[in-house]
Amino acid sequence: MPPRDIGIILNGATGRICSTQHLKNALVPLRDEGGLTVGDERIVPRLLLVGRDAGRLAEVAKAHGVAAWTTDLDTALADPAYSIFFDAAATHQRPAALAKAITAGRHIYTEKPVAGSVAQATELLRAAQARGLKHGAVEDKVYLPGLQKLTRLADEGFFGRIVGFRLEFGWWVFDGIEAPSQRPSWNYRRDGGGGLILDMYPHWRYIIERILGPIARVVSVSQTATPERVDERGARYTVDVEDSAATLVELANGAVGTILSSWATRVRRDDLLTLQVDGTRGSAIAGLHRCWTQNAADTPRVAHFSVMVDLGIDYRVGWSEVASTGPYTNPYRVGWEAFLRHVVADAPLRSDLTAGVRDVQFAEACHRSMKEGTWVKLAEPS
Repeated sequence: MPPRDIGIILNGATGRICSTQHLKNALVPLRDEGGLTVGDERIVPRLLLVGRDAGRLAEVAKAHGVAAWTTDLDTALADPAYSIFFDAAATHQRPAALAKAITAGRHIYTEKPVAGSVAQATELLRAAQARGLKHGAVEDKVYLPGLQKLTRLADEGFFGRIVGFRLEFGWWVFDGIEAPSQRPSWNYRRDGGGGLILDMYPHWRYIIERILGPIARVVSVSQTATPERVDERGARYTVDVEDSAATLVELANGAVGTILSSWATRVRRDDLLTLQVDGTRGSAIAGLHRCWTQNAADTPRVAHFSVMVDLGIDYRVGWSEVASTGPYTNPYRVGWEAFLRHVVADAPLRSDLTAGVRDVQFAEACHRSMKEGTWVKLAEPS
């Protein structure tokens, strides 16, 4: 049977996430390798790039061997050859773009957060369901090699009863004054959909709930450590969102953990992202690529510390690195392959728009907790 094209519109194609991760590392290799096997078919992505800057769009298209591109989203959605719409444009523009794609009868796949509020996200979900359209949200981080190893340990029962966890993430983002910033200015503006919690906490939600179980309630605090920054045009602006946050999380199983995230911290830990899980039978800590364990038998008996003398103990001794079972597939490609199988063959999809709503619900609960100064419960995941 000859390969079958499946048309995909990529909105926000000139952004780093779309051009690098979704194009270069996922869809273009999939296309160039002859497509994805779904049952007895080969499905080959046929790409149409959409963006605001024609010059940059033409460059991205040429770099990836894509013939079709346009700066007009309405024109793209009017073409019946493209049945899937993917959005990686600015967060504050996402609900309108997704709603337009749903109205045009396109299956939707989207970067996170899927919307700026639970109400917006739920409206999109219901609209897609009402039209019988397939829908998905990007949940890439759980497919990082280190977190895949941690997931496997949890699935195999390595931890026993989980008693706690600690997630730490972040690095120092320069303000554009002392040195050029490594992140775009919209990340630090409320009207651009910025803020660390709305940006990163959707990731933490699906990681925690996939590996450890449902979140029951949260209490959060945040701050703006760098109140003034310089944007891409060299203009100073006031930061009106948080760039650092700390959250205490209680899981439905009673375990309690912490999330520490910051764009204003200097890294002295195993990796830029680390997640430690502690259980009655053992503990494990994972970074982006590596994972280490310490089981109950290898747990040292710590009895005391000295206030006067450094005991010289290396607490990393006694931990064993988890072997790789790779090679590992790029996390964004994993997501695309799962979504394409869902569209073509109705294969189950964990990260549909319901999961995207849950991601936003978690971020919204943290914001509400800060506003009210109290614990906030999350509804049972549906």
